[in-house]
Amino acid sequence: MPKGVSVSPGIMLQLWNRGSAGVSLSPARPAKGIFAMTKSKKKWSQDVTEHSNAMDLKEGVFKSDDPKKIARSIKHSAEHSDRRRSSPFRAAMSMLTFYINRAGEQLSKKRRGTLEKTKDELRKDFGRQPRH
Repeated sequence: MPKGVSVSPGIMLQLWNRGSAGVSLSPARPAKGIFAMTKSKKKWSQDVTEHSNAMDLKEGVFKSDDPKKIARSIKHSAEHSDRRRSSPFRAAMSMLTFYINRAGEQLSKKRRGTLEKTKDELRKDFGRQPRH
């Protein structure tokens, strides 16, 4: 490790487990691998959110407290999208799952419960069996 470079123990463990191939600690060369991720605050999911060519959703669709209303809106978007590459059901479920995963720990238990119920409503709307 070059002098003056501090790396957290977690990063060191990742480097140890992966090997340090492709990772530069030299300030003269741009960082790659995990150092590039820590240097840049942008995550892949943020990039997808900002630049994705995915289907368009109605503004504020996830703000509703009614799982049926959310499911109807997502289903409508999925069925009328010209840009989806899979079935409307898969596109709708993927969009909802992406939103839930993107929100992560920021979702309250009540909100997460509403969105999980929305998955079951989507399944019903597409003629599939609910999981719960």
